[in-house]
Amino acid sequence: MVSIPDDLLARIDAGAAERGESRSAFLQEAARMRLGEPNARALAAMEAVKGLIVGVRGPTAVEAVRRDRDRVLIGR
Repeated sequence: MVSIPDDLLARIDAGAAERGESRSAFLQEAARMRLGEPNARALAAMEAVKGLIVGVRGPTAVEAVRRDRDRVLIGR
């Protein structure tokens, strides 16, 4: 049995409703976060972003410094 003050329970219910979750799902996620487990939604979002940037490459730091230096020195 778990005791939760009424005001905290109301905040939990509001938070769960905002996310479209049950109270139980909300509390399970909160417990996982507190225990340091990775957030499944955040991991999925990061994987999705990684999928978008595969093959995309910008200049390396050295290339960017040289490019900017040359723009200043040569005026390009």
